[in-house]
Amino acid sequence: MPRDDINWTPSPGTSTDQPRQVRRILKLFKPYRARLTVVGLLVGAASLVTVATPFLLKETLDVAIPQGRTGLLSLLALGMILSAVLTSIFGVLQTLISTTVGQRVMHDLRTAVYGRLQRMSLAFFTRTRTGEVQSRIANDIGGMQATVTSTATSLVSNLTSVVATIIAMIALDWRLTVVSLLLLPVFVWISRRVGNERKKIATQRQKQMAVMAATVTESLSVSGILLGRTMGRSDSLTQSFSEESEGLVDLEVRSNMAGRWRMAVISIVMAAMPAVIYWTAGIALQMGGPDVSIGTIVAFVSLQQGLFRPAVSLLSTGVQIQTSLALFARIFEYLDLPIDITERENAVHLDSIKGEVAFEDVEFHYDDKSGPILDGIDITVPAGNSLAIVGPTGAGKSTLGYLVPRLYDVTGGRVTLDGVDVRDLDFDTLARAVGVVSQETYLFHASVADNLRFAKPDATDEELYTAARAAQIHEHIAGLPDGYDTIVGERGHRFSGGEKQRLAIARTILRDPPVLILDEATSALDNRTEAAVQDAIDALSANRTTLTIAHRLSTIRSADQIVVLDSGHVAERGTHEELLDQDGRYAALVRRDAQLEPTS
Repeated sequence: MPRDDINWTPSPGTSTDQPRQVRRILKLFKPYRARLTVVGLLVGAASLVTVATPFLLKETLDVAIPQGRTGLLSLLALGMILSAVLTSIFGVLQTLISTTVGQRVMHDLRTAVYGRLQRMSLAFFTRTRTGEVQSRIANDIGGMQATVTSTATSLVSNLTSVVATIIAMIALDWRLTVVSLLLLPVFVWISRRVGNERKKIATQRQKQMAVMAATVTESLSVSGILLGRTMGRSDSLTQSFSEESEGLVDLEVRSNMAGRWRMAVISIVMAAMPAVIYWTAGIALQMGGPDVSIGTIVAFVSLQQGLFRPAVSLLSTGVQIQTSLALFARIFEYLDLPIDITERENAVHLDSIKGEVAFEDVEFHYDDKSGPILDGIDITVPAGNSLAIVGPTGAGKSTLGYLVPRLYDVTGGRVTLDGVDVRDLDFDTLARAVGVVSQETYLFHASVADNLRFAKPDATDEELYTAARAAQIHEHIAGLPDGYDTIVGERGHRFSGGEKQRLAIARTILRDPPVLILDEATSALDNRTEAAVQDAIDALSANRTTLTIAHRLSTIRSADQIVVLDSGHVAERGTHEELLDQDGRYAALVRRDAQLEPTS
């Protein structure tokens, strides 16, 4: 389950308000504060051990060697070796713990985004490219890996090292320390400028990667390949992808080169500082300044080098954090998406479902700017009865059916199941109550058995066979080389349209819902295949409340009630015979179908 502390809705402006965004990022690490405390202790211990080494070196050069104290020299040398060993051990342990924490945080983010998207309404996915969604989960979260796995530890480690080293340098000689630190404020200012530049470029880069991911997902799917080949667009699609990739190349180069020369100057200056220290100490000594021992100078330069490494790393970490803020902002955008369809507190759970469905003065529109798709719909379907919904394209047929399982929510009136508003039912009740078989059957790239068990994970083999027989697909599956273990292929393209429909029907039979929505389930099939699928649908519909959204009217003549929708309103209703007697819209549709029927 997604963590609650990730799925919080911030006040407006959070995505662009950097302090709030940083606090939100820090909150991701809150569940792991015990482990991070251990990391902090390891970092502190490593910093103390590292800082101790130059003091051992000073004693070696100023005391042990000049005075010929072999025992002291041995102890000091042993101390420096032990310091290196302890530093390495502490480094390995802190890397292990911090990487584990970082990966757990990334797991939490991935799960939270995926869980959030699973709760979004169907409307969100109709206006969002699949590749864009995939890019957010894969590229954006993947791009944050370095930040969440090592940057936090690096920040603490380097900051601790810098503070400890500066204190040690002051203890050795405060005058040389002042000379060493004169340019640090300038370096910090430069690194912040570089960080801001890379943050802007990172935002553009991730958007470009999302566009490329969407292009790949759409054009390299089985359907995309079929469309591209048959339309002769393969070369143009390749050219389009090449242009998008070219844009990404430019952004990647700009991202890597942003501030590179300025950071190089910082590195050069820091590398030159030991020479400056030697020169300063030498000039001061020649001019009668304070006497500084060779051991002190060497120890100080050693500390200074120890300071510059974490200082440069600290500046680079700051740049990396600035860049990562752009990625976090894109992830938080998805985590902050408003969820239109939610389960109410104290939602109603029905153990027994009869299956009566009623639409009471139902209205629906996608947003405030668009007109109503449905308006004033009043229909009751008694348990076990069948309702057929017909009408021209765009009349609102599918939308009406999708209101029952809450793929959309009404914007006016209500839809009830056994007298209970579907918005008051818990999700488990709705999932058990309503099954949907649509025109576009979706099958996973898995075995036939796995696709069927998606409806009922604990189904036995015999239950699979029974459902497949009812859907008139068992014999075909059993005749395949691998039987029920046959991989169906991407989106089921190893099966024909009729076979996929019958697999979908078998899957729904396995779930055994009391209410069934058939959304033009046979409209894309030829007459012979349609007859086979229709037999399977008849078996599925027996003793169930069935709402059939029909394109071919021959399939719904026996419906208990037929409703004709036109521009979101109920234009006609009645049985097949009653509507023919009215000689209105339905009769006109029947005559149209008769003209389109092929003659034998």
